[in-house]
Amino acid sequence: MNGAPPTRPWEHATVVSIEPETARVATFRLRFATPVDFLPGQHVVVRLTAPDGYRAQRSYSIASAPDGGDELDLAVERLDDGEVSGFLHDGVEVGDSLEVRGPIGGWFTWTGETPALLIGGGTGVVPLMSMLRHARATGGDARLLVSVRTPADLLYASELRERPDTTVVYSRVTPPGSMRPAGRIGRDDVAALLAPGATTYLCGSSGFVEATSALLVELGTDAATVRIERFGPS
Repeated sequence: MNGAPPTRPWEHATVVSIEPETARVATFRLRFATPVDFLPGQHVVVRLTAPDGYRAQRSYSIASAPDGGDELDLAVERLDDGEVSGFLHDGVEVGDSLEVRGPIGGWFTWTGETPALLIGGGTGVVPLMSMLRHARATGGDARLLVSVRTPADLLYASELRERPDTTVVYSRVTPPGSMRPAGRIGRDDVAALLAPGATTYLCGSSGFVEATSALLVELGTDAATVRIERFGPS
């Protein structure tokens, strides 16, 4: 794929499965009427319309890798006072239809043409997971560094723990047998994964990306090779 595919108009997609990832995050698999062409790192917008005509919409990153099929996965975190995320978690069932527009985004995407260093904080791992899954499916060069508070907060744990292309940092509580003490991502964590010619994709809260981007600069990373996406309430 040599460029972002065109954004599709608003359309309806059917929820074919809902799988819990953590206590507050679930994966919603959507099926479209036609195959969906997207790049790893892109997102879609979900729009809800109330009976009185009130509308609310939020953006959600695609977690699955592009495979030419008609399904894709969205990871949705239940947020306090989140009108869209709350409805998706509490009001949507398998078989329901959602109004969706996308894929959207061109800057924060990876096609596999260069090595990639993926750094995510919390749910910021979601678009990076699309990139990592794409790399695993195609033989691309991508390595993931993800930071979470506790083992219970790690999304896609079965795909990430004890994998050679993944490093998990626990900032508050570590699992039994962990060699690294609890703590935020530091210089050593990042330095161990830097590679010449790599593009770095950094995603998470504003505080996370600011602190981690500062580490990258301190370690001599060219700012032009770093792409950042901030996650906010949804």
